[in-house]
Amino acid sequence: MTTGADTSADVPSDSGDDIVDSPDSADIAQAAAHGRAFDTARARAKELALEIEEHRERYYVKDAPTVSDAEFDALMRELEDIEDRFPELRDPDSPTQHVGGGVDTELFAEVVHAERMYSLDNSFSREELDDWAARVNRGLGRKPARYLCELKIDGLAVNLTYEHGRLVRAATRGDGHTGEDITANVRTIADIPARLAGTGHPARVDIRGEVFIPVEAFRQLNESLVEAGKNPFANPRNSAAGSLRQKDPQVTAQRPLHMLVHGIAAWQPEDGGEGTEASSQSEVYAQLETWGLPTSEYFRVVKTMDEVHDYIDFYGEHRHDVLHEIDGVVVKVDELDEQYELGFTSRAPRWAMAFKYPPEEVTTTLLDIRVNVGRTGRVTPYAVMEPVLVAGSTVEKATLHNAHEVRRKGVLIGDTVVLRKAGDVIPEILGPVTAARTGDEHAFVMPTHCPDCGTELYEQKEGDKDLRCPNSRSCPSQVANRVEFAGSRSAFDIEALGEESAIALAAPEKNREEALAALDEGHAIFMPLTEPADGERPELVYVKQDEEQKGGGTPQLRVESRQSSLIPDPQTPVIDTGANLFDLTADQLRDIHVWQPVRRRNEAGESEPTGDWRYESYFWNRPQLHFYKREQEWRVKPKGEPRPRKNTESLMSELEKAKDRPLWSVLVALSIRHVGPIAARALANHFRSMDKIRAASVEELSEIDGVGPVIAESLHDWFAVDWHAAIVDQWAAAGVRMEDEAPEDSGRPQTLAGLTIVATGSLDNYTRDSIKETIIAAGGKAAGSVSKKTDYVIAGENAGSKLTKAEDLGVPVLDEEAFEKLLAAGPEAVAD
Repeated sequence: MTTGADTSADVPSDSGDDIVDSPDSADIAQAAAHGRAFDTARARAKELALEIEEHRERYYVKDAPTVSDAEFDALMRELEDIEDRFPELRDPDSPTQHVGGGVDTELFAEVVHAERMYSLDNSFSREELDDWAARVNRGLGRKPARYLCELKIDGLAVNLTYEHGRLVRAATRGDGHTGEDITANVRTIADIPARLAGTGHPARVDIRGEVFIPVEAFRQLNESLVEAGKNPFANPRNSAAGSLRQKDPQVTAQRPLHMLVHGIAAWQPEDGGEGTEASSQSEVYAQLETWGLPTSEYFRVVKTMDEVHDYIDFYGEHRHDVLHEIDGVVVKVDELDEQYELGFTSRAPRWAMAFKYPPEEVTTTLLDIRVNVGRTGRVTPYAVMEPVLVAGSTVEKATLHNAHEVRRKGVLIGDTVVLRKAGDVIPEILGPVTAARTGDEHAFVMPTHCPDCGTELYEQKEGDKDLRCPNSRSCPSQVANRVEFAGSRSAFDIEALGEESAIALAAPEKNREEALAALDEGHAIFMPLTEPADGERPELVYVKQDEEQKGGGTPQLRVESRQSSLIPDPQTPVIDTGANLFDLTADQLRDIHVWQPVRRRNEAGESEPTGDWRYESYFWNRPQLHFYKREQEWRVKPKGEPRPRKNTESLMSELEKAKDRPLWSVLVALSIRHVGPIAARALANHFRSMDKIRAASVEELSEIDGVGPVIAESLHDWFAVDWHAAIVDQWAAAGVRMEDEAPEDSGRPQTLAGLTIVATGSLDNYTRDSIKETIIAAGGKAAGSVSKKTDYVIAGENAGSKLTKAEDLGVPVLDEEAFEKLLAAGPEAVAD
């Protein structure tokens, strides 16, 4: 195993009289312990990186986060701690080294930012913010002249490009290098001028800011949606992001979007002109205001950190008195020269820091604790609560992680609990309000058997806090979660294969017992209409569903007893292991039904469960049945024909397109433990075929840079299971690509053949992924770390430690222009 460090200088020469002490047993034990710790840390870091990237995709691309802000921050901090302890694990693809986000290329064209859009580092206490100020002081060799404090808007980051004062493009931040072209949508926002006011406009300038929906406008928007029979938005941030990322600008134009700008980048003066005359961030804001751009009225320039904390404390008490939702305060060094001197890390400016307010807290009743089974078999308890409004959205569920965490928090079913939430979807239960207990509460008992397949649960290792279901082959929840993961952006990228579709395919009976239990509690289940029996007209109930509020609703049958003949037999899932995913046809999905809770609007216009359920067709639209009487008997006439829903047609189309995804995507989609995108790319680049990966030994797999022994063992063990191998075989038989074309067979010049190249820093014409793909396509090896074996380092802006190491080792360093020459004509083109 190598860690990136060159140890050759420590090896003594056989000639000469040097005396070298042999390592004693303590040294050997310490080295072995470090090796085990490193392997464990590396495996955990890869798990964290994959999980964080999945959460980023849900937040930035799908506008549908599934963890709280605090949980996401905890994952990031754990990964940062691992990388601090083992710096060699700080891969350039790590989430700690780049900005979160992505681009939906099906809806929007890609836009490469002229200058990178960074994220912000976060602090959560006065001490952490003061530590940042101390680092700033050390970086400058003095205290900064002034700080600028402003509110952290909970919206969507946008870049506006003006040429000669005219708006020519608007883009989302994306991954910082590449965003989505949303120009047509942004032009509908009244705050944003199509032409800048005033004079002195540069030939080109990028202006950064945040698009949001004001709090009061958000309330009114939701009221109008409810009145129209539509679902309200969960919170202002999601509503702003969802409104701005619409395919139809007319939809965007109907939403009360606003923008506040807070920065300038990529300034290109007119011929003979100079850059901005502003010398500070606050003067930049004044300049933007003279151009007719919207700036915040809440910012303040101060001289001391005590004044910074006063500003934070004031808005902590008045956060709900502000025009827009906020989740903290941003503190910046005001002087632009000092900002330039401090520079950037790989993902954030050193001259700015976000202070995040503590999440908001409310109390509610804990109605029940249930468990969910994940794709790896992990059984996770979650809380079901009396719906409560907190941080702008109605909450009724929260994760409890494991049985140990339930005991640690000391919560009982029936408790009044303290719920904390910071503007996201999944909240956190802090603990019970013990003074409110009545004696009717009872403890949660962790099940001993899987609630979905009945298999006995077990600890993966003695003392493990998590219980797992070992029936990975056919446990419906595990299969459904694996199918959903296969459709994720990091795997096959199938938009129509989300959580609900995966459940319908692999676990359609998931909520059956919960629905039947509702009957025992006096609730009802609404069933789809069938033809009348014995010439009698069935008793119809018109059920208004959230998505069908117009008219009288959908006619259905009301079931009030478990003994009703209308309750159908359990369905057999159309997917069992996932092997037949690419063999599915629309006709196979015709009769799939799912159990869905019926929701209604309360007096406040919020959606909440009624306790009733409905059994409905998921993939196909069913014809309406018209009942009429003839010759004293009721008869039925269908109106229309059954047909696949639009989402079903999209699923079929996207499955076909997914067959041509590269090999690394297929590897990720298989849900092999520890094999995320980074390891999958390394494996695909080295072997180029699934058959060769399957045939490789653990030793051969371990030798690949980016794989190592933990991943190698996991990969080898996975393929040794017969039904795992059958998934690969059936996907291949269905036409899924299992081999990548070798660069030398692509017809492209192999100018980088035999060269090991490391790219670092921000490049103008390449993202971190595209530079790797370019190197590989030209026959080179795209390495993640610099060593004596590295042939070239391509260095962009803010290159950091890799550039320093290259200079120390004497590795040739090329800028982007020189790299283009190397790419076009090979090493001779850049020879001294």
